[in-house]
Amino acid sequence: MPPVLELKGITKRFPGVLANDHIDLTLHEGEVLALLGENGAGKSTLMNVLYGLYAQDEGEIYIRGEKVNIEGPNDAIDLGIGMVHQHFMLVPVFTVTENVMLGMESVKNGVFLDSGEAAEKISALSEKYGLNVDPDAMVGDLPVGLQQRVEIIKLLYRSADILILDEPTAVLTPQEVQGLFEVVRSLVSQGKSVIFISHKLKEVLALADNIAVLRGGKMVGTADPKSSTERDLASLMVGREVLLTVEKEPAEPEDVVLEVNNLKAMGDRGEVAVKGISFEVRAGEIVGVAGVQGNGQTELVEVLTGLRESIDGQVKIAGHDVTNASPRVITEQGSAHIPEDRQHDGLVLGYPVAENLILNTYYLPPIAKGMVMQEDKIKARAERLVEEYDVRTPSIMTPVSSLSGGNQQKVIVARELSREVELVIASQPTRGLDVGSIEYIHSQLVRKRDEGAAVFMVSSELDEVLGLADRIIVMFHGEIMDTIPAEEATKEEIGLLMAGVSDAEDAEGLEGLAAIKELA
Repeated sequence: MPPVLELKGITKRFPGVLANDHIDLTLHEGEVLALLGENGAGKSTLMNVLYGLYAQDEGEIYIRGEKVNIEGPNDAIDLGIGMVHQHFMLVPVFTVTENVMLGMESVKNGVFLDSGEAAEKISALSEKYGLNVDPDAMVGDLPVGLQQRVEIIKLLYRSADILILDEPTAVLTPQEVQGLFEVVRSLVSQGKSVIFISHKLKEVLALADNIAVLRGGKMVGTADPKSSTERDLASLMVGREVLLTVEKEPAEPEDVVLEVNNLKAMGDRGEVAVKGISFEVRAGEIVGVAGVQGNGQTELVEVLTGLRESIDGQVKIAGHDVTNASPRVITEQGSAHIPEDRQHDGLVLGYPVAENLILNTYYLPPIAKGMVMQEDKIKARAERLVEEYDVRTPSIMTPVSSLSGGNQQKVIVARELSREVELVIASQPTRGLDVGSIEYIHSQLVRKRDEGAAVFMVSSELDEVLGLADRIIVMFHGEIMDTIPAEEATKEEIGLLMAGVSDAEDAEGLEGLAAIKELA
């Protein structure tokens, strides 16, 4: 029996970039094939060719032994190929059924929309593959993990046999990741084939049947997850030995830089998301916040950076009261901000790299002279930072939207950490990044700490918190469960606290605890 899918010699060029260089790839029925690589390695480009969003410049595609020509997503769908993108293609104000039907509306009596039939089919698919999605639920009310399942149902509704999941765990909680894995295993057990695009080594080793690795647009090798290690895969991805643990000297904390007292803030749904918390961060230390996403960390960071007002309490930076001050005032007080959502809060996607590098200094000398920005200064600064921070871009005038996620993050890090700052607030600083980019950004945060800055970091990756932080704050339901010196912290203790358990004896039978521990 021929493979379900074969790509032979796929090549895709963009101006100044060879994104895919004669790539061969084979997928078999009932297989999870992990496509692994750094940000910008060409993974998404290759899948966009397969899905018909890009036309290859060279190469051939075969489905079950027959050569096919895919000129657009409709061709791909007709051939049984479906793709779940990193950023979901859903309408929040529509129900699950309405989203799934969109573009494939069925009618009864030739006039009326037949949502009942569609809902029945969705329920059947949901039950068959263990998706547990309510057809009548409003998509905007669903957590991210369930929204992703709606995207998968959309593909199954269109009879997809080959499912492409592009960085599917980038925005999921540990529990949602485990749920996704169960769904994928259910899909392949019933004959579906899955291409799982990722850069997360543990996930790839846990889920995949086979691993293909891209580097610099080329296929550099395959690996068997049964006999491969994280170190093996990291070296294959990056082309060199990668430090999977953070190297840093013990902290030497000095004066308090960030002081938070009895801080309270509301969430977007009218609930109290931050419930009277107090802590401090000193110069020369990294304080990490551990917690499952959605326990008040996002709202806390937004208050500290001027993006959300508090309803009570006080925030001081270097002794200056900045409670409910504007982002510009907080920035001018010596604060740097690496935001949780780089595309929404960190970049202006339509602007070129050069202009994104001056978003917080465009009005200051030497970038500005009076009311006029100095183009030569902007260019010189951009070229220097692109080189220093290893931002891989065809040009400093390339729109930042066209860069990979890792390089977009490096633009933010370059902009924020190239200034003299007293405080660095970093929220999910390596979310969605590959091992090479993670290693680099970790080194930059440690560098700032060693230069005397106070670093406050929020991460849902427990390994990251344990590896980087000098002290660890654990948050649950908007409160601080405990603050622990990093050298005394254990994964089990932190995992329990993240689940709201302060006493290990109370942990038995705790739902979701195993998934939280899987964070490690």
